[in-house]
Amino acid sequence: TFEKLLIANRGEIACRVIKTCKKMGIKTVAIHSDVDANAVHVKMADEAVCVGPAPTSKSYLNMDAIMEVIRKTRAQAVSLNVSICCSFLSSLSLQASEGVTFIGPDTHAIQAMGDKIESKLLAKNAKVNTIPGFDGVVKDADEAVRIAREIGYPVMIKASAGGGGKGMRIAWDDEETREGFRFSSQEAASSFGDDRLLIEKFIDNPRHIEIQVLADKHGNALWLNERECSIQRRNQKVVEEAPSTFLDPETRKAMGEQAVALAKAVKYSSAGTVEFLMDSSKNFYFLEMNTRLQVEHPVTECITGLDLVQEMIRVAKGYPLRHKQADIPINGWAVECRVYAEDPYKSFGLPSIGKLSQYQEPLHVPSVRVDSGIQQGSDISIYYDPMISKLITYGSNRAEALKRMEEALDNYVIRGVAHNISLLREVIVHPRFVQGDISTKFLPEVYPDGFKGHKLTDLERRQLLATAASLYVAEQLRSQRFLGTPRIPIAKSKRSSWELSVHLGDGIYPVAVSKDGSSFSVEVDGMKLNVTSEWNLASPLLSVTIDGTQRTIQRISRNASGETSIQFLGTVYKLQILTKVAAELSKYMPEKAAEDTSSILRSPMPGTVVAVSVKPGDMVSEGQEICVIEAMKMQNSMIAAKTGKVSHLRSLKTICNLSNRIEFK
Repeated sequence: TFEKLLIANRGEIACRVIKTCKKMGIKTVAIHSDVDANAVHVKMADEAVCVGPAPTSKSYLNMDAIMEVIRKTRAQAVSLNVSICCSFLSSLSLQASEGVTFIGPDTHAIQAMGDKIESKLLAKNAKVNTIPGFDGVVKDADEAVRIAREIGYPVMIKASAGGGGKGMRIAWDDEETREGFRFSSQEAASSFGDDRLLIEKFIDNPRHIEIQVLADKHGNALWLNERECSIQRRNQKVVEEAPSTFLDPETRKAMGEQAVALAKAVKYSSAGTVEFLMDSSKNFYFLEMNTRLQVEHPVTECITGLDLVQEMIRVAKGYPLRHKQADIPINGWAVECRVYAEDPYKSFGLPSIGKLSQYQEPLHVPSVRVDSGIQQGSDISIYYDPMISKLITYGSNRAEALKRMEEALDNYVIRGVAHNISLLREVIVHPRFVQGDISTKFLPEVYPDGFKGHKLTDLERRQLLATAASLYVAEQLRSQRFLGTPRIPIAKSKRSSWELSVHLGDGIYPVAVSKDGSSFSVEVDGMKLNVTSEWNLASPLLSVTIDGTQRTIQRISRNASGETSIQFLGTVYKLQILTKVAAELSKYMPEKAAEDTSSILRSPMPGTVVAVSVKPGDMVSEGQEICVIEAMKMQNSMIAAKTGKVSHLRSLKTICNLSNRIEFK
């Protein structure tokens, strides 16, 4: 095929392309920013070139620098994130005469489908179902309000050149329309270099189902079945699966044929995704076409057996497709969870930054695939998307795939940053999700007051208490042993029972533990539980059997005062384990008073301060915007929690962190 391919991307998707290139015998060139010098994709590639500082506009989207790398390395082909501005593609077209091939569709298809306004018009002409709305460019906030009133609330305001949930807002009234116009245009300009917006009717409570298409330069096109992507937060996908529980063969065929019709209408030639919204009556409407390899493509590869990157490279080289529509199967079921460095307890996931102090992927679990671009020691920074990995499980049916996902999430070790494992695990075991009763409103409907973690049943609470107590005793016994020394105790300790007090949540529970060989008999709430394990306390993962039920737990932290954090059923629980005597004496220990933050607006995440709406001396009302923080390409409005007067702004620099705050009188 090609001798050398340049990958103008980063993270897991760059690593994914490199893996297929190695399989095909193609040498690879990686580009990177200065902060990504030690990134995994840089190490995997045959060559690597720095193209600029950390901000994407100065590195991964630095068109002049990337074109220079193509010339210097003599790459014959280039694979890139095609959501970047079209001027790059125009520059790339100039390289065609020099023998450089773009792995993806041609410039016309990218421009047509990348512009949501033009793509909607093309979809209509191709007889694809479309959402009612305004097909032109919205000029300003006043026009946005007028259009929204004509369409009828609620409406969706979104960037014409956008994708990935960025530059997108739902508005239910005039005020939200004005605010949505402002934030969407700013995010669109920041992420895509294009602040044009469109407005269309918001379909309330829909499913988000997309069709994977594959087309060549000879007029052939296939649809590779669907992916269900309805579990979302802030219009960004969190859990995907293939196939969908909702589609019947007739609807699947209709959607696939419309997707192919659109691909042929724009002379599309590569892998692409046509996204639809579907209502409860299985009416479906064109949403957008993504002219790139989607984050969720692995679930399609699992059920079809195709390597989509390899197919894209073959198409770019000019080969016709190797398959017919009748050859495309649905074999089994695949589920993908997007593992993010986010705190799921804050708006279902606000970004977290830091260094991965410990990282272990659950590849020992059968039928598990992990697509990642990080490793132990990697930094999660404010400059890029907070994705850690894509965790994919496969099974002969949906129940099997979900069971393996549950096991994989329990066995995934991530330390150093907050992560969304707890949310992902709760979603995949929730009765509504298991039954397939889902929509894009799943998270706010299931967790109307926000995500709070797993709620323990009485049995699960006893299992956690028994496990924590057994772990405490196992550690006490280990500390009495001396390895590699001739020291021999004069009298062996014959202690075999312990009376403990365990503090969990708002409760304090007396727990009695007795040792029986490698097992512990634990009495909690008057009930006895048998806890068995190898008790390898040096391992980040601990397999424990409690009365015949196997659980995989992780001890996240511990200290000398008996405080310990244990990940159990995906959620991290804080406990304090004390002996009976220590518990009686603990009431004499003074408690540290919590900080009074009622008069402080503190940034909930690290990011860039893009706007400050107040100054010292201003009077503000509850709910009034104080400043705007941009974190990982998303803009967030910080509002006052109470009415007051701004006394001073402290440390509001370009880059803020968790200590930055605004104080009120």
